[in-house]
Amino acid sequence: MKVTRGAPHRSDRAPCALTVGNFDGVHRGHQALLMRVVAAARARDLTPAVMTFEPHPREFFAPNQAPARVSNLRDKLAAFDRCGIEHSFVQHFNRRFSQLSPSAFIEDVLLAGFSVRWLLVGDDFRFGAQRAGDTALLADYASRGAFELEVMPAIAHDGERISSTAVREALAAGDLTRASMLLNRAYSISGRVLHGRKLGRSLGFPTLNLKIEHSHPALRGIFAVRVHCIGERPVAGVASIGLRPTLEHEGRWLLEVHLFDFADAVYGRLVTVEFVQKLRDEQKYETLDALSAAIGDDAAKARALLNNAVAS
Repeated sequence: MKVTRGAPHRSDRAPCALTVGNFDGVHRGHQALLMRVVAAARARDLTPAVMTFEPHPREFFAPNQAPARVSNLRDKLAAFDRCGIEHSFVQHFNRRFSQLSPSAFIEDVLLAGFSVRWLLVGDDFRFGAQRAGDTALLADYASRGAFELEVMPAIAHDGERISSTAVREALAAGDLTRASMLLNRAYSISGRVLHGRKLGRSLGFPTLNLKIEHSHPALRGIFAVRVHCIGERPVAGVASIGLRPTLEHEGRWLLEVHLFDFADAVYGRLVTVEFVQKLRDEQKYETLDALSAAIGDDAAKARALLNNAVAS
């Protein structure tokens, strides 16, 4: 899959079938929309494409009130690729872009920038300055032959609307089973293994450290996990995602994973951490000995839980 960041280059302007949105989490509803784009593109000999935004528009306008992030950009793009999208456009959301009128968004971005021939949006899609553009305006352009337009209603499962908000709520509650149903896959986070301060090693629990790319992830706490992409099979472990209140005072989010029966150096490796079950919330401990004892207890619980999952 080709990825273009910012305005499309002249070489990127192949006629396309396009959908536009934030696509946080790329849940089941998003997946249905993306697969419809791919089908329409193939039927019309167009390139199946997506336009998404970084940062999330609400992070730009009100960072302290923005919703928690379900997925980082890397994982979002990987999900697009799995759905068959061939070109992803990552639009930097800034003040200039936010002030485009709805008509300018259609004429300058969709038509002149992306050469859209077929467009798919959700029924609640809004765009342009003050979110003044809607599907009625798109339909007006479509009626004049600018492009074909299709509007997809919300996708539901067992009577429940599938949405990024629903995924965030499930993750915030530690309900990974519900989150997996909404996402149509196990919840995971990918990232490159960083050199840390080696504090886990000094406590007897060496960890893989992954930086959280955004300031408000949807998941927080201690979890039984499996780590992919470091061996022939997933490696079991226990993970903490949060602010490390016992050790840090700078408010830095970090994902730390202690692996069971694995000691290879994998710094710089791109890995995927699959979250299996939440064990508890993050806590602050008064001493490092208390923290070490808690990690040992978490590791024992995670090992038992994951061993039982394999046995069953």
